[in-house]
Amino acid sequence: MSKQIVTLKIDVTKISKERLYKGKKGTYLDAVVFLDPQADQYGNNGMITESVSKEEREAGTKGAILGNAKIISGGQQTKQTQQSAPQPPADEDDLPF
Repeated sequence: MSKQIVTLKIDVTKISKERLYKGKKGTYLDAVVFLDPQADQYGNNGMITESVSKEEREAGTKGAILGNAKIISGGQQTKQTQQSAPQPPADEDDLPF
């Protein structure tokens, strides 16, 4: 599998303060990124949600949607973009001989 570069846009105002926790080097939030190689109508390939515990998932709780993800290189979207780029026509009249 090739490496992918994914950009994230997160609305930090949607983060539940109760889900933040202190670690050794800072304050953290567990989050989940759902990726789809096919971009949606806005060019996004996925979304970011707050992570929920196993018990919360089993109870039907879903994490708040925090933002979107976009594959910018190494993914299906990049390959499609490269394939769909128009190729200049070969002009045989410009041959040097």
